[in-house]
Amino acid sequence: MINREIIRTKIVQLTYAYYQNGNHNMDNAEKELLFCLSKAYHLYIYLLQLIVAISREERHRVEINTQKAEREGTEMPSQKFAFNKFAVQLEENKMLNDFIEEQKLTWDDDVEFIRKICNQIEQSETYQAYMSDTDDSYEADREVWRKLYKQLIQDNPELDALLEEKSLYWNDDKEVVDTFVLKTIRRFDQANKADQEILPEYKDEEDRDFATKLFRATILNADTYQLYMSETSRNWDFSRLAYMDVVIMQIAIAEMLTFPNIPVSVTIYEYVNQAKRYSTTKSGGYINGMLDSIARHLISTGKMLKPMPEPKQRRSAKREKTPDTEQPTEGQE
Repeated sequence: MINREIIRTKIVQLTYAYYQNGNHNMDNAEKELLFCLSKAYHLYIYLLQLIVAISREERHRVEINTQKAEREGTEMPSQKFAFNKFAVQLEENKMLNDFIEEQKLTWDDDVEFIRKICNQIEQSETYQAYMSDTDDSYEADREVWRKLYKQLIQDNPELDALLEEKSLYWNDDKEVVDTFVLKTIRRFDQANKADQEILPEYKDEEDRDFATKLFRATILNADTYQLYMSETSRNWDFSRLAYMDVVIMQIAIAEMLTFPNIPVSVTIYEYVNQAKRYSTTKSGGYINGMLDSIARHLISTGKMLKPMPEPKQRRSAKREKTPDTEQPTEGQE
């Protein structure tokens, strides 16, 4: 679940903090990195658990309305959403429950939020269409939860504020983690019952190693990487570079030199995006040009053995596309 986008983001944050807090202890910084990454996985589990918490509240409502209907002799409430087949399978999932038990994650202290989001669900067109549809298949049950998640959970400022109160580590994680929750919903198969696999913390040991190797290379070779920046900054006003830009380029150079299978275009693209997210409005274009120059310098001096295409000739400003507007293919990453 913890992919390289999340890893790069955390390394940008923690490298900047490493230089700002003055406590230059590499071992402690590495432990902090791994802890931050584990918290992203906790958020993934917590958001899956939110679906279960909502379903339990819906069952409670059905129970109350059933008792009322029995007393008054009125029509019994539908149990369709409360016992949604996908949600029941998720609630019974062994991997999810084991992790919840181990980490003591719970929504029990947020009953009012759960009730509010249940109200929003019941008032939504998606819910109304689902309840009136005669299709009672597992696929329909899974699809309604995919739609509800996208509409009411993925972009929910109140939920974002609640999560921020629970963990400062979750500030920048939810946008990416949401995509993995939706991916998990799509992957669920009724035939797997409680043994359905949810996403593991890391896809493989290689991604965990990527995090620690990149972070250590960034910190331990800082002077060398900054020298490369200054050597190739003759056409750039290096003195006016924002400090965050220096940090981002330092990490990008570390990635270029430490991981031979990651194409240069991928590295540049990823860190231009980091600059757009964390630095100044002009940083993306500046870092795009600087990293391109640095990469070509490293290749020409034999410090890096990676291919790069020849620079494109400018034909017209309107027709030209710059590298930071095109997403490269990750290839072997």
